[in-house]
Amino acid sequence: MDRAAPLARFFAEFRENRSAVLGLAIVVTLLVLAVLAPLITPQDPYDLASLSLRDARRAPGFVGTGGYVHWLGTDAQGRDLFSAILYGLRISIEMGLVAGAIGLVLGAGVGTMAAYVGGRTEAFIMRLVDLQLSFPAILLAFVLAALLGQGKAQLVMALVAAQYAYFARTAHGAASAERSKDYVEAALSTPLPAWRVVFRHILPNALPPLIVVATVQVASAISLEATLSFLGVGLPPTEPSLGMLIANGFPYMLSGRYWISIYPGVALIVLIFSVNLVGDQIRDQLNPRLKR
Repeated sequence: MDRAAPLARFFAEFRENRSAVLGLAIVVTLLVLAVLAPLITPQDPYDLASLSLRDARRAPGFVGTGGYVHWLGTDAQGRDLFSAILYGLRISIEMGLVAGAIGLVLGAGVGTMAAYVGGRTEAFIMRLVDLQLSFPAILLAFVLAALLGQGKAQLVMALVAAQYAYFARTAHGAASAERSKDYVEAALSTPLPAWRVVFRHILPNALPPLIVVATVQVASAISLEATLSFLGVGLPPTEPSLGMLIANGFPYMLSGRYWISIYPGVALIVLIFSVNLVGDQIRDQLNPRLKR
């Protein structure tokens, strides 16, 4: 009961912010729609054999050759946009969560170990982290994605390499503050192995700021993935993400076929905005300097 009380207070305080609750509800709804996309969409946009060019660039409400209504219209390849958007959301959420989780583990380990070791090793590691932070994340991700090639694994590697430094810098600051506390000194006075002191004592107490950064970086990873796909260095054309859908419709904006780019863009904005709403509330609750 004692362990559940802080969690209950956290959710009770979270519910006081209606904007954050709305953002969480939207994120959960989009997540459910994305997971259930194969069951609720009339078309598999990855199955090129099922596409028909006779359905290409059709306006919303058009009844295609498949016999169903394209409620959001179709793109230049004849994809049903409703189906493509839900499948694109699956990619965006998957890339954001996977890249964020790997970046969190890698960055937290690097930053915490640097704070524990100290000395020249700490200075060397953190100067490398600071050097990476001096470059825009989109530039690093673009170069790495271009070098590694197209594919989910390559894209995740590019996103992690471009973002782990944010976790490392945050973990280092929090772990450095914990490193000088009495309970760490007491743990070091016992014959405990170094990894146990780091991962069982220092890192758990440095998690709150890392959780805040994780929510921000998930939204950032989603945005980066869409940007890279828009620029043509993300996923292959056979797996259209939201960024690629926007890019496919961009040449037709001035011809009146706005729906090809606008609807995927709206879905992307809603997803990122909702994640940021949740992240802002979590940041406020976990920041001891902000008095609510």
